[in-house]
Amino acid sequence: MNIHIQDIHPLSTDKKKWNAIQNCLKEKISKVNRLTATDIQFIAGVDVAYWEDEGIEWGVCSIIVMDYATKAVIEETHSTGIVEVPYVPGYLAFRELPLVIETAKKLIHTPDLFMFNGNGYLHPRHMGIATHASFFLNKPTIGIAKSYLKIADAEFEMPKNSAGSFTDIIINKKIYGRVLRTHQDVKPIFVSSGNYIDLPTATTITEQLINSESRLPIPVRLADLATKKYRRQLRNNK
Repeated sequence: MNIHIQDIHPLSTDKKKWNAIQNCLKEKISKVNRLTATDIQFIAGVDVAYWEDEGIEWGVCSIIVMDYATKAVIEETHSTGIVEVPYVPGYLAFRELPLVIETAKKLIHTPDLFMFNGNGYLHPRHMGIATHASFFLNKPTIGIAKSYLKIADAEFEMPKNSAGSFTDIIINKKIYGRVLRTHQDVKPIFVSSGNYIDLPTATTITEQLINSESRLPIPVRLADLATKKYRRQLRNNK
């Protein structure tokens, strides 16, 4: 059965409305768990990659669905198209959502949880792509970022050099996200709740999906690799 997408707002909106949309949605964010790690059967990784061809910008979104218990990939789908929304810091969701939603609609299996290659609550308005997309997907989401989106000039404290060590990113006395080291001697990742999940649970699930091949959780790593693969193919084939 295909996933049910909720049309929270039009995917094509005027830039002047972006701020109002995000400020409205952020009031509906819930960090109360809809599920625990033991409730998860299928988990999805989501990533989007871009390239330019003859002055036209293109994008490709990949979603990898895996069995949470066995770590086996059970489904992979992708979508590609012209990207008409420019990159504006803090508003990445409006650029990526059309491809993300189009790709999600192709899924045969319905994931219990989506992990995004990007931020969630760790965002100036708590509306990173993982959080924003959750309102369309109506599923818990987690944001996994490879680098820190600096907010309000706040720095972060580097965690100890051991797997599982973490520090919280605290801004104005509020926890926005977590700096998690998944392997010793490897750069940390930045974990944040997307929606319908709390940070400790998001961290636990992330740690359970780390293997020896990458600092990223398996679904996000596979989605990242898939978008790069499709981008190469599409560039070559035009």
